[in-house]
Amino acid sequence: MGALPELRFEPSPKRVRAVAGGETWADTNAAMVVWEPGRIVPGYAVPESDLDAALLPAGPAPAATAHPVRVDAGGPTALDPRSPFSVRTTPGESLSLRRGSRVLDGAGFRPDDPDLAGYVVLDFGAFDQWFEEDDQVFGHTRDPFKRIDVRSTSRRVTVAVDGVVLADSTRARLLFETHLPTRTYFPREDVRQDALVPSDTTSTCAYKGPARYWSAHVDDQLLRNLAWSIEQPLSDGVEVTDRIAFFDERVDVTVDGKPRPRPVSPWS
Repeated sequence: MGALPELRFEPSPKRVRAVAGGETWADTNAAMVVWEPGRIVPGYAVPESDLDAALLPAGPAPAATAHPVRVDAGGPTALDPRSPFSVRTTPGESLSLRRGSRVLDGAGFRPDDPDLAGYVVLDFGAFDQWFEEDDQVFGHTRDPFKRIDVRSTSRRVTVAVDGVVLADSTRARLLFETHLPTRTYFPREDVRQDALVPSDTTSTCAYKGPARYWSAHVDDQLLRNLAWSIEQPLSDGVEVTDRIAFFDERVDVTVDGKPRPRPVSPWS
């Protein structure tokens, strides 16, 4: 995304709604999916006429720290989803939304782009719920150009740290996700359960669903959040339900005895 300096957008044919405090603040059949320059994930923009809220100049923005990451080795920097909405990469006006006595400070942004005249980009995290048609969307705006494929493989895949094997399987499933490293999901029976420790860390993928994390004991080390599993998947995670995947960026992976290079990514 860092290689694409332009503000980009794509019309969405879906009905999109944003809900906060049990009330619908936006309800539109004319949403745009907008990529601000350098941001890895997009946001929703809605016509001002489809907002059930008053628009006000935003108050002072909170102190914001961007999280620049290199999306590949030596590549350009980009902003990952941890970067606050208040971090701007294109000219425009920051806005607050008011409905009755409730104000969502800095939850809107009006880009200075004639092709988006009359549209306001909304902060996904400022709202309690988002819906596409009648299905809830989690994590962030879904990217219409994102694809996930899961394929079973009989190749022998092993995962090790400092020579200690943590997983060994000929029954893995490979998850291919646009712009991200290939992930290997192992049956739990083929993973060293005695080496894994449940973590309090969780995350949510907009496509696969919520994940819980696992740390690993290797010799005298506790390697925090080295692996994860998806137990209550969304549609794109069904085929890897209850399996365990490791961050290839932090482990040694072999496929049919051949080492696979560690990928460079935001999780390196």
